[in-house]
Amino acid sequence: MTVLTGSAEDSAEMPVAYIRLYTDAEGHSRFEDVSPLGRTTGVVESDLRATFSEPMSADWVVFRHVVHEADDSRPHNAPRRQFIIMLKGECEVETSTGEKRRLGPGSVLLTEDTEGLGHITRRIGGGDRLTLLIPLGPEL
Repeated sequence: MTVLTGSAEDSAEMPVAYIRLYTDAEGHSRFEDVSPLGRTTGVVESDLRATFSEPMSADWVVFRHVVHEADDSRPHNAPRRQFIIMLKGECEVETSTGEKRRLGPGSVLLTEDTEGLGHITRRIGGGDRLTLLIPLGPEL
């Protein structure tokens, strides 16, 4: 575990860290780019200085190799609040309003649309899709 050192400096906004997929009050799935606030400080282990976000509680972590995509003609909801980190392959996610985002290696998606009209996921290309799933606890 990284141990932070020194006093907290000014708060800093990080670059866009992830895309949030959520359900609005009307039941539509929507995207939001999220840039969490953090604090810039050093670490005990080295002379590294970085901006760290607030910790998030995760239930477990699992790698997922998608061997058969879900039917891309029918929307579905996320099974739980979770981060999906794309490690290999590409896909496109479409909200119920028709907005689309292309996700490739390094993309981070927080799925929170566990109710409502859902979203559609489509594989792009014929290659494998490998993701890392991180289900979150009740508070983000």
